[in-house]
Amino acid sequence: MAGSSSKIAIYGAIGANVAIAISKFVAAFFTGSSAMLSEGIHSLVDSGNGLLILFGVHQAEKPADARYPFGRSKELYFWSLIVAILVFSVGGGMSFYEGVEHLKNPAPITDATWNYWVLGLSMLFEGISFFLAFREFNKSRGDAGFWATLRRSKDPSVFAIMMEDLAALLGLVIALAGVYFGHMFNNPYFDGGASICIGLLLVSVAIFLIYKTKGLLVGEGVDDETLDALEVLARQQRGVEQVRRPITMYMGPQDVVLALDVEFHDHLSANEVEKTVDELQDAIRAKFPEFKRIFIEAKGLSGKQRQASGPAPVSPQI
Repeated sequence: MAGSSSKIAIYGAIGANVAIAISKFVAAFFTGSSAMLSEGIHSLVDSGNGLLILFGVHQAEKPADARYPFGRSKELYFWSLIVAILVFSVGGGMSFYEGVEHLKNPAPITDATWNYWVLGLSMLFEGISFFLAFREFNKSRGDAGFWATLRRSKDPSVFAIMMEDLAALLGLVIALAGVYFGHMFNNPYFDGGASICIGLLLVSVAIFLIYKTKGLLVGEGVDDETLDALEVLARQQRGVEQVRRPITMYMGPQDVVLALDVEFHDHLSANEVEKTVDELQDAIRAKFPEFKRIFIEAKGLSGKQRQASGPAPVSPQI
């Protein structure tokens, strides 16, 4: 259900951006507005980015096999990184370049009516797209603040689309200001300056997305609060003497690998240890369903004395 909801937000963003891009390019052609051309480029890039994220979601849903034993969930992070690079280079770079060129060769806007109509409709469609993405974002928000949830979010199909839509809305406001003041004062430099500001806005969003997806792609783990909760759960099991700091890694937004090193009292039998390990796994999955793969190394305190004769007994890893 969560995946289907995320796809609805992506489909909404793609549809809105395609329609908006076409209308912006038409308006830019008839009016010669640099800011409008930059906004058209922005919407076109956003449309392609939505398709790339949708492809990443599709690839991430493929089941594990012999070649990819942990599945392909990280493909979503890879394609999200490509999206961030495109926003930086194509969206931000071209908008900045177009603005500089317009300042070098200024041309007044002949008729702003086209721009006002297109910008108004664009705000409407982008607002709908942002609402869909923000609704998905809020499902995992709880009582946390917006920025705290944004930093915590591990699903690029939600936060990347939402940030792009937010950047689009801010870009439309900048473009509207550039067109309005440029037309009012008959000064084309407002239009070129707006295009540069849009480029800087896109570059800023791209840097944030690159930072987020880089950590997830490299192998980011869960937060300290979750690690502490895992340790508490482990220590609550009968016969547990010591628990080392858990090791985790995000394979996907709802797919986390967990490795636990647990030491039991040496008086427990192998069957009792195995039963406790099963109970621990059930307790972890009940509280944290995102842990799809749990590896527990269980050994008795007397394992150090048994090192001379061989390794400490290890429970079956699940």
